[in-house]
Amino acid sequence: DRRYLVLNVSSYETSESHILAAGSPEGIFRLVHPRSTGLRYSLRHRKDTFFIHTNDGATNFKVMTVKTSAPEKENWVEYIPHRENVLVETIALFENHMVVHERENGVQTLRILDFSNGESRYVPFPEPVYTVNGASNPEFDSEVYRFVYSSLTTSNSVIEYNLDTSEWTLVKQKPVLGGYDPSNYMTERFFATAEDGSKVPVSLVYRRGFTRDGSAPLILYGYGSYGASMDPGFNSSRLSLLDRGFVYAIAHIRGGQEMGRQWYEDGKFLKKKNTFTDYIACASHLIDEGYTSRERLVI
Repeated sequence: DRRYLVLNVSSYETSESHILAAGSPEGIFRLVHPRSTGLRYSLRHRKDTFFIHTNDGATNFKVMTVKTSAPEKENWVEYIPHRENVLVETIALFENHMVVHERENGVQTLRILDFSNGESRYVPFPEPVYTVNGASNPEFDSEVYRFVYSSLTTSNSVIEYNLDTSEWTLVKQKPVLGGYDPSNYMTERFFATAEDGSKVPVSLVYRRGFTRDGSAPLILYGYGSYGASMDPGFNSSRLSLLDRGFVYAIAHIRGGQEMGRQWYEDGKFLKKKNTFTDYIACASHLIDEGYTSRERLVI
């Protein structure tokens, strides 16, 4: 709401915030809570209250509130509790609503909280495999939330979502040249079983008419580091491969953050081996299920 300047100081694992009333730009920044190893937090402001996105005692993050008059950590009050199976990625504050970007079971979600009645609801998405990212939303009193939606078959689409009526409006979609028809392609999502029994998500796309008989060439992509989630978005460059019979698959392996913060923690340091064994498990599953063969798999 432009009432505060917030100075953030951070590394990948640790952060701290300093605040200053925007009406007193020559004043002195006030430290909210000093940095401590492993503690991350960030602030949003609404009506004399800071909403704090933090991992304090919460691997998958939670949301706390505190009055601006006494923002110290000992005064923080829980607003959205920590959940073992839901990662709270970020929040966006408006005068009458809060938009919460979450991940559950490897899928991104948008949760809308209404301050007037305390109710919440989730934005429905048209495809099972997709990517959604917040766009520029500079107006605090807006009843519209703008985000970018894409999938393995849908090019980047700017959406305006009415926070009151739930109306979904397509503002602009990136054109795909060459007569592209998304209905010619199919997407799927399933889980492969890792060496230790963990379920690893796999997203894939192929052209309609594909037969699971092991004859198709398949490109399997994976990353699995730094908590970077490899979300299934659109790429026109892969269309020529799909049109020639390729399958394109993404292995959402540990080291990324698709399945929550613990998914990242379980793919680094002495657990880094999981990144590679997860990837092998996804490849083996694709072969066993007839999407490709050992001889026609590219990684």
